[in-house]
Amino acid sequence: MDVGTADLQMRVARLYRYPVKSMLGETVDALPVGPGGADGDRRLALIDQETGRVASAKQARLWRHLLMCSAATIDGRVEIRLPDGTSVAADDEDVDGVLSALVARPVHLADRRPQSATLERADPEQVLERGLDADVDAPLLELAEGTPGESFVDLAPLHVITTATLERIGTEAERYRPNLVIATPPGYPPYAENEWTNRTLTVGPVVLQGMGPTPRCVIPTLEQRGLGRAVHALRTPTEENRVDSFGLGRLPCAGAYVEVVTEGTIEAGALFSVA
Repeated sequence: MDVGTADLQMRVARLYRYPVKSMLGETVDALPVGPGGADGDRRLALIDQETGRVASAKQARLWRHLLMCSAATIDGRVEIRLPDGTSVAADDEDVDGVLSALVARPVHLADRRPQSATLERADPEQVLERGLDADVDAPLLELAEGTPGESFVDLAPLHVITTATLERIGTEAERYRPNLVIATPPGYPPYAENEWTNRTLTVGPVVLQGMGPTPRCVIPTLEQRGLGRAVHALRTPTEENRVDSFGLGRLPCAGAYVEVVTEGTIEAGALFSVA
C-alpha cells in the first residue's frame, strides 16, 4: 500500500493521559496539547526520598507495582486507585504515607519536575534474562530533555503509535503508554512511525512534528492491572524493528515521539495525516 494514500484514511482511535507517572492512566474523548505535552499528562510522579530520583517502572525491581495502580482526573482532582481497590486523592494529606507503604520505600508525590530530574532505566534484555528482582545495569535517564515545562515525560511531549504496529506485535496499546493511537487501514505497514521523523503530522486543528522512533523499555512486558506478562511486547520489536533512536544506538522501537507545533485540542475520531 502507498503510505501517502493511506494517510488520508487514518483517524485517532483512542486518546490517553497518565496523571501519575508509571501508573495506569485514563482514556479521554478530547486532549488539549501544547509545547509541554498533553494537559494533565504525567504531571505527577513519585520521588524516591533516599535517592532523589523519579520512580519509574523502567526499574522493575523497585517500581513495577506502580503499574497495578491507576490514576484519573475527576473534577480537576487526581484520584489514585490502589491495587486493593481503595483510592487516595493526590492532594490528601496522607498520600505520601499511603504510597510509601505501597512501594515499601519513602516517597513523595511531586507536582513539578525537579531540575535535572533522573530515573533509572534498567536494561530491558537483562531484566528478561535474569528476572524482575535481579540487580541489572540501570543507567540514569534525564527526564524531558525534549519537552519544556515541568511534566515528568521521559523525553518528548507526546507519544503516538498505530494500530498497524500494535497488530503486528500482537499486544494492547495500554502496554506502550501512548497518548494517541492512530487507526490505520488494512495493509498499512507496521513500524511506519519510523519514517515520521521531521515530518509534519496533522490531527484535527493540531500540527505535530515527528521527533524519532520510540525506544522500548521493559514496561510493556510487565504485569499491569488487568494484563499479565507479555515478553513478546519487547522481543518482537527487538527482532523486527531495531533502528537508530535519538543518538542512543540501534534500539527496539515501536511508535514515535512527537512535538507540538500548533497547539489545540485533539478529539477522538479526528483525521490524521502525514506530510
